[in-house]
Amino acid sequence: MTFDFMHVFSAFMVLFAVIDIVGSIPVIVDIKEKGNEIESGKSTLVAFGILLLFLFVGKGLLGVFGVDISSFAIAGSFVLFFLSMEMILGIELFKSDTPKGASIVPIAFPLIAGAGSITSLLSLKAEYNDWEILAGLALNMILVFVVLKLTKRIGKMLGKTGVMILRKVFGIILLSIAIKLFMSNVVSSINSFFPGIVDKLNHV
Repeated sequence: MTFDFMHVFSAFMVLFAVIDIVGSIPVIVDIKEKGNEIESGKSTLVAFGILLLFLFVGKGLLGVFGVDISSFAIAGSFVLFFLSMEMILGIELFKSDTPKGASIVPIAFPLIAGAGSITSLLSLKAEYNDWEILAGLALNMILVFVVLKLTKRIGKMLGKTGVMILRKVFGIILLSIAIKLFMSNVVSSINSFFPGIVDKLNHV
């Protein structure tokens, strides 16, 4: 099995943009100010465990429903597209009615290990191998732990404007990734249903 560091970096960037732990700093600060204690290590480990479960068992779960990775990746590209629109336009498309809690809810789930990051993990399996994705995920979890530990300090350093700019920059990156994911998997899906048709169209 090959291990490409550029693939690791790409997986890291996708997950970093989707998890958006830096953009979540205002939310985390707000939860802390309401008197909720957040244990950085506990939140990180629980989120990592949830995402690991979906990384290694998610494909089998899809098989139960008769869904292949390419089809799931196409569906995932739409989720990433709408997430990027949230970040770029500053709108809320995905509503969350999860009650405010402490380390596990809503920090570990759904803030870190939410629908977007789970969908992204399974979608990335269509592009990279499990160990490359795992390395990208592990790097993100280290970053998540650091940010949770230093939330107030980072928030003060960046300011509201800095956080907003970061969200928009990573929103554009995420939009580009969503389009790439859609295009590459649409081609493979068409080929699986109609073998050779893409090659024939390329020669027209």
